[in-house]
Amino acid sequence: MSAPVASHTEEAGRLRREIESLGPWFHNLHLPNGLQTAPGHFLGDFPTNKWREVAPSVPDDLSGWTVLDIGCNAGFYSIELARRGASVTALDVDERYLRQARWAARQYALESRIELRHAHAYELLREQRTYDLVWFTGLFYHLRYPLIALDLVRRVTARLMMFQSLTMPGGTTDPVPTDLPIDGRELMLKPNWPKMAFIEHRVAADPTNWWAPNHPCVEALLRSAGFRVLERPTHEFYLCEPVAAGPPRDLEALCALLMPP
Repeated sequence: MSAPVASHTEEAGRLRREIESLGPWFHNLHLPNGLQTAPGHFLGDFPTNKWREVAPSVPDDLSGWTVLDIGCNAGFYSIELARRGASVTALDVDERYLRQARWAARQYALESRIELRHAHAYELLREQRTYDLVWFTGLFYHLRYPLIALDLVRRVTARLMMFQSLTMPGGTTDPVPTDLPIDGRELMLKPNWPKMAFIEHRVAADPTNWWAPNHPCVEALLRSAGFRVLERPTHEFYLCEPVAAGPPRDLEALCALLMPP
């Protein structure tokens, strides 16, 4: 009777060693055997704590849906969406995160539902297909050219997009004029004017944190890119749908420049 116990203990020890060798982890994954990848995360049980808040806004049954997870990290959201039946394409530029995500997908037996690719958000410029759901969280504020990325995300979104960004504190949405007079720029100083703070150095010791929009700015950015906000499941998360609008002319020009016929 002791052999199964010993076998279970050995397996748990092996997985702990693999978790350690793949670290450090930013996603605390709850593995099927009960182990966790980052149980001491400085953000708590992250991103499970966020998923609990946004999950009710995502269809329970994603069978037949295609999902694009941009900046997938260790694959937490890719795994949760694949568990709901979606076929997921997950992108990241960090090979360490991709190794973690591949390993994690195997632990959940979801390798056949999750395709992992080394790719940057800007590489969507060459993407020819669209996806039913685009998961664009935890990345916008790390991009030096975020509006290009957001416009590209709009081009590949067929049904829904979940957006999240680090934001400035406070801010409610007030009406703004559709045409601001040149001598009326003092309105931009109002607390609720859509604005985005530029981070020259670091936030949380991370030199890739570039931007922090306020809430009115997030909504304005999303509208400008051709999205309508359907729901705000929790702080800094926005569930959106694409509206019938073509890409901005600047994006069309960029595509023509970088992808000549």
